[in-house]
Amino acid sequence: MSRMFGTDGVRGIANEELTPQIAYDLGRAGAYVLSKGSHKPRILVGTDTRISKDMLENALVAGILSVGAEAMCVGVIPTPAIAYLTRKYKLDAGVVISASHNPVEYNGIKFFNSQGYKLSDELEDQIQSTIEGKFIGVPSPTYGNVGKKVVEDSAFEDYIEFAKGTIDCDLKGLRVALDCANGSSYKSAVRTFRELGAEVVVINNDPDGININDSCGSTHPEELMEYVIKKKCDLGLAFDGDADRCLAVDEKGKLIDGDFIMAICGKDLKDKGKLNENVVVTTVMSNMGLFIALDKENINTIKTRVGDRYVLEEMLKQGYKLGGEQSGHIIFLDHNTTGDGLVTGLQISSVVKNSTKTLSELASIMEKLPQILANATVPNDKKNIYNEDEEIKSEIKSIEAKLNGCGRVLIRPSGTEPLVRVMLEGEDQVELNKLAHSLAKLIEEKANL
Repeated sequence: MSRMFGTDGVRGIANEELTPQIAYDLGRAGAYVLSKGSHKPRILVGTDTRISKDMLENALVAGILSVGAEAMCVGVIPTPAIAYLTRKYKLDAGVVISASHNPVEYNGIKFFNSQGYKLSDELEDQIQSTIEGKFIGVPSPTYGNVGKKVVEDSAFEDYIEFAKGTIDCDLKGLRVALDCANGSSYKSAVRTFRELGAEVVVINNDPDGININDSCGSTHPEELMEYVIKKKCDLGLAFDGDADRCLAVDEKGKLIDGDFIMAICGKDLKDKGKLNENVVVTTVMSNMGLFIALDKENINTIKTRVGDRYVLEEMLKQGYKLGGEQSGHIIFLDHNTTGDGLVTGLQISSVVKNSTKTLSELASIMEKLPQILANATVPNDKKNIYNEDEEIKSEIKSIEAKLNGCGRVLIRPSGTEPLVRVMLEGEDQVELNKLAHSLAKLIEEKANL
């Protein structure tokens, strides 16, 4: 069997690639591996708003209960809430059923350990080995020792109180537009901002099970960009389906992506003396403009592979406080152990509230270089073709020569979809667009021969 876990848990088309049987197996094996030595393991379970959540949650919980563990179910809730609440309630593990920013047909299962961190590769491999080993040695208790499902009604309130406590001010006087992507932030984000005194207007907060991420949220912020202007807001915030990402929109309707957020919040933390060693951790996908901006502020950057788990690993090595991705997956390590869209939205809003500047003025700290991203649809077993095919390798070298040191080519296989992402950065957007799509087309053609 190939590796079950991708960069963000186990993910696939629900009921086709991610079946109830797989969910049951993951619940059973995960509960066993993550709670060895615990007398009566307790595991937190939450979901986003996808229609497939009930099917997969029931199967997952059955697997957890089958080894005698307790499943504490909290219903629809942001992914980062699971990370936080697992720690708060002193549980053995947490699991969220979500495919994050992916379309509705996908779903996923992601584990957190007792400290609220995503699992290491080693632990994920142990879970897979337990499944492949036909659960040899895994207990199947009977009588009164079978596991029990409980519902924790206070989880939602506890997460909101935690989120509000991550900023040192109220948000009175701010008019904020929220795009909840018809996902798991549809109640928590609205309520949190209103309780902090902000005047809130909201779109895409009416989930029906199939409209999650549908032309909305952080992957499609265009509607929010228009809405902020229409409603004369100070800023807008766009979450993804499980609310671990957040992008902002300034008062002029301009998108403020994760790179801008890290620049603004990095400077704010440095000015407050809260940016450990004056370091911000980014990925190789961050815009060169971010590195230039932070350098001017005497803030150092460390670059990692793409993926928030790699950002977090680097942050934990030296206790760095801020890191993230251009996509809006930002980690404020003083507050949570994973990217938290609500916390990110609150941090950027508090900077606006505490300053005398608009968000567009704050964002002027950074000038973004043109960056083009093109996707090539390829079979999963051909994702490394750009490193193997001589014609593709030659074309990449040719493009790098054309950029003449004023840009770069970055190619990254998706960890969750059958895609290879081609990113070009440089000075001439028209030329970049042509080159990026031409290269993506070549990769796609060669991979699908």
